[in-house]
Amino acid sequence: MTLAIIHTRAGLGLEAPEVLVEVHLANGLPGITLVGLPEAAVKESRERVRSALVNAGFDFPLRRITLNLAPADLPKEGGRFDLPIALGLLVASGQVPPEALDGVECAGELALDGRLRPLSGVLPMAMATRQARRRLIVPRANADEAALAGDLEVLPADHLLEVVAHLLGQTPLLPHRAPGPAPASEPGPDLVDVRGQHQARRALEVAAAGGHNLLFAGPPGTGKTMLASRLPGILPPLTEQEALEVAAIRSVSGLSHVAQWGVRPFRSPHHTASAVALVGGGSKPRPGEISLAHRGVLFLDELPEFSRHVLEVMREPMESGQIHIARANHERRFPAGFQLVAAMNPCPCGHLGDPRRPCHCTAAQIQRYQSRLSGPLLDRIDLQVEVPALAPEQLTSREPGEPSAVVRERVLAARAKQATRGGLNARLSGRALEEACGLEAADRAWLAGVLERLRLSARAYHRVLRVALTLADLAGEARPRRDQLIEAIGYRQLDRLLKG
Repeated sequence: MTLAIIHTRAGLGLEAPEVLVEVHLANGLPGITLVGLPEAAVKESRERVRSALVNAGFDFPLRRITLNLAPADLPKEGGRFDLPIALGLLVASGQVPPEALDGVECAGELALDGRLRPLSGVLPMAMATRQARRRLIVPRANADEAALAGDLEVLPADHLLEVVAHLLGQTPLLPHRAPGPAPASEPGPDLVDVRGQHQARRALEVAAAGGHNLLFAGPPGTGKTMLASRLPGILPPLTEQEALEVAAIRSVSGLSHVAQWGVRPFRSPHHTASAVALVGGGSKPRPGEISLAHRGVLFLDELPEFSRHVLEVMREPMESGQIHIARANHERRFPAGFQLVAAMNPCPCGHLGDPRRPCHCTAAQIQRYQSRLSGPLLDRIDLQVEVPALAPEQLTSREPGEPSAVVRERVLAARAKQATRGGLNARLSGRALEEACGLEAADRAWLAGVLERLRLSARAYHRVLRVALTLADLAGEARPRRDQLIEAIGYRQLDRLLKG
């Protein structure tokens, strides 16, 4: 047989489209022609495969070889095609029977001696292979990750010789089973360590219950970062599907999925991060911080210190829950269902309104500092809370705060109510939101007057309703009351928080 077709998959972000590696041997001068839109690393596979086959003791066909990676218009990147190309050459030259690869997909980079090196982005490939109902041969270092896909026969190998011995029926590769859940790591930060700051703790609980974005404003050293780091501890655990989504993003980013399996992400980029680092992109688009925070928390400390351009590019993903990166030759879509928690000082020195220390900033400096946050961005932050300096007696008190486990129970109960509506309150909109709130005519008229006086936008109005609905869920009530509407409106008053 002079023609072989091997099934594998490309890695395009979180997608793994099928690729057919077609190998044809023809008469003529010996040489290899590789077509099918390969990038540099794929073109170099010709030399890696040649050396791996020779060093493993196989005959390299001295004929005119044509390698086609179909479909031809799909970009091919990385060394994942080495193993399929090598097996295609062995099948086309008659060293491996073609029927041995029926119902099999494979991927792996080859060392010059035939060893298999691990790849990034194996989990999306494994999930796609499972849907195609085929078996998957991968490097042994990727076996645990591939097995996370669930109902999939994963065949791990360390060397090309092992793969060929399996295909020849000599020494079968044993299917790999995913290890059991990793033992619980050290407990994360707990709210029991937080002294005072009752309003900020309340806002943190509301944010967790409804999936709302949250901004803490206050002087340095008042516990803003401490509070934010404790949000994951009161969020519900990830479902299996959510854990797979998080692991797939980490996989294509080249990050370990083992230590963080089932844990809600908590990403905290430095304020010098670029727009590409935050939202993703590059010549070969990769997930940014907002995608790495999918199903978890994105914490932006010192919010006004971020470039205004960087902050503005977050606005669309905050609404849509995904990021679309378009390039001349290709495009990628990455999920971005993150919960934003931010912290900021009220002025450059941080002591505007601080009773402990006077502020030395000029009015122009304060205005310039605060204007780095645009109105449309603040409109997308449901909860805007002051974190004042603690009194000395509160700071030195030995009375512990309420532990995260207790708060989490209330959050779970509130989220259970939201599940009956079809989603988190932070994502409700339009008629579904209006029907869930069910405001009386008197409350509607009162709320309209408040919105007029405070000059709140239509987006802010809907966010007030969402927060009020979450407050009602936490209280175990079917509809928001007037006092809950008042509390929700109070969370929109950032101007008041930043006044001296």
